[in-house]
Amino acid sequence: MAPEPHVTLDTVARRAGVSLATASRALNGTTRVREELRQRVRAAADLLGYIPNAHAQALASASNNTVGVVCHDVGDPYFSAIADGVMRAAAESDLLVMLASTFREPEREIAYVSMLRAQRARAILLIGSGFQDRAWERAMAAELDPYVRAGGRVAVVSRHRSLRVDAVLPENRAGAAALARSLLALGHREFAVLSGPPELTTVSDRLTGFREGLAQGGATLRPESVVRGAFTRQGGYAAARELLARTGTHRPTCVFAVTDVMAVGALAAFREAGVRVPEDISLAGFDDIPLVRELTPPLSTVALPLTAMGKEAMALALREAPGRRSRVLRVGGEVVLRASTAPPSRPPVAPPAERTPC
Repeated sequence: MAPEPHVTLDTVARRAGVSLATASRALNGTTRVREELRQRVRAAADLLGYIPNAHAQALASASNNTVGVVCHDVGDPYFSAIADGVMRAAAESDLLVMLASTFREPEREIAYVSMLRAQRARAILLIGSGFQDRAWERAMAAELDPYVRAGGRVAVVSRHRSLRVDAVLPENRAGAAALARSLLALGHREFAVLSGPPELTTVSDRLTGFREGLAQGGATLRPESVVRGAFTRQGGYAAARELLARTGTHRPTCVFAVTDVMAVGALAAFREAGVRVPEDISLAGFDDIPLVRELTPPLSTVALPLTAMGKEAMALALREAPGRRSRVLRVGGEVVLRASTAPPSRPPVAPPAERTPC
């Protein structure tokens, strides 16, 4: 019998007397179809000359073996280290990883999630700080909620619980507080912070934690001592240049960059300006990306197990559990003091004496 033009799967299902879903499963080789039904569907397909849509089959297959990973910037060593953990865990389960960078554009992140939904990815992982933006939270929830209800898996790394999905959360606030206490113990009392965009939750948590740690030791940050920059090496470089211009000869004895990548840029800026680290200014970061151990001098930081965090996120996304309640895995950081920090070379400046009105 000659093939009918434009034969669809629906036509095959009607001829075999089965539902569209049963016809699809029978032709895709699933074991969840009785042999008698499978033979009826295949006989109908042969009779009608049905040719499966290869692209549709590829997408259907991808729904079982594809994981989408959306991060801020895969070129950033922080994200690449976490992505490495995701890929290693995915390889152990024979899963394919699709990786996308948003370059910290909230709208792009939502668009990528929408694309992954359309491609029926088995799981979606969002890596990197969330945005303190109610409109973004609502838009992202509108994408993820129906995906999860349909059986999709979602896990996030380093962002708050507003999305109500599985999460790997580094203890940013506690880690920054511990770093502040360690720097105080070295004798520092005059600090500055190279901060990132305030709408990022990671920036907010680390800055708040550092302030809290200083307060526990009786120290504070002056408003002009917090300089904002992009969450990049260039952002750290520009923020460090601005800090030097603001402070002139009365510089802080210690600078905390809220990410190692920003600290790398700051180190370059200090070197260009003839400011020695740690002799003139101590410098510390956060994350412990592999690069910072090779710097001259090696960078003090708060070490996070980045690759392990990626593996844990993958494990959370793929776990099977009754009711599938979301889980949170909190990851502590460890303060690692290296050669970029040392006791200050000058004594701390005493605060001006308070005057009592006559």
